[in-house]
Amino acid sequence: MASWSCSLYILIVTSTLSFLSLTSAQSSLCRTSCGGIPINYPFGIDDGCGSPYYRHILVCSITGQLELRTPSGRYPILSVSYSDPHILITDPFMWNCLDGNNFRPTRPFSLDTSTHFSLSSQNDYLFFNCSEDHVIIEPKPIFCERFTDRCDSSCDSASYLCRHLPECANALGGSSCCSYYPKATESLRLMLKYCATYTSVYWRNVGATPDHQVPEYGIRVDFDIPVTTRCLQCQDYAKGGGTCGFDTQTQSFLCLCEKGNVTTYCKDPNISRHNKKIGVIAGTATTVSVAGAIGIGAGIWYLRKVRAKAPVTHGVQSNENRLY
Repeated sequence: MASWSCSLYILIVTSTLSFLSLTSAQSSLCRTSCGGIPINYPFGIDDGCGSPYYRHILVCSITGQLELRTPSGRYPILSVSYSDPHILITDPFMWNCLDGNNFRPTRPFSLDTSTHFSLSSQNDYLFFNCSEDHVIIEPKPIFCERFTDRCDSSCDSASYLCRHLPECANALGGSSCCSYYPKATESLRLMLKYCATYTSVYWRNVGATPDHQVPEYGIRVDFDIPVTTRCLQCQDYAKGGGTCGFDTQTQSFLCLCEKGNVTTYCKDPNISRHNKKIGVIAGTATTVSVAGAIGIGAGIWYLRKVRAKAPVTHGVQSNENRLY
């Protein structure tokens, strides 16, 4: 009986902490940065913030590192651009200059095709030590630079990047290199089946025109920004300057305000507010928390009552204290 009572007590304490944590999380405003990177619409790192299209995709780790979650893993984010919508990420498993000819096993990067993310055409992929028995490795004609659709799917062994590896031109020594842009994740997996490893290089704009670019290691992922009238009204400072969010159960739009969640905008006098006491994220969990707190209180009362009446058995099970 003592063991059962102890287990029940631990369960109640754990549940209490969970409910308190949930209530606290839902009463805080949406975080606007992680690791120095701004978090703006359509993204959110707190559930109910931003657009539901990107729910649970960005993660702020316990060390304060912003990460992108994909089917192939979680990847550190270097930067986020909202004017030219894209995310730059790094893949620790990809080849880098420090590896040289010591090729490590890697995993292919992939994106969920159901999301509003896409691999940018500004990425180039370099493959190292590929098997010529399985991969077509040959220099591409010059006209391929202008008419890529007229070229076959060979891996270009004479590419500019292979001849001028960013940051470490001579890092490979005698190993082979070729450049190939996979059309899909499956083709990337197939290439890695016959190549030692690979890396991704994106072209970063450094000038006012797209012609001024420099290659850097990383993966550029483009994203869409859903523009809606409701969100624009919500963000309008003249209308209260709210934050665009959504109900975590129905995923319908909510304007998140300091004094509560609304369905239009913060200064609209004709609306009924949700969660006047709980300030931000979708409101149904607050009711659950209250109900849970009542249930926990009843559980504690019952536990005390049982413990007061329970016989002292010193661990000996009898017919009187048997649990079944």
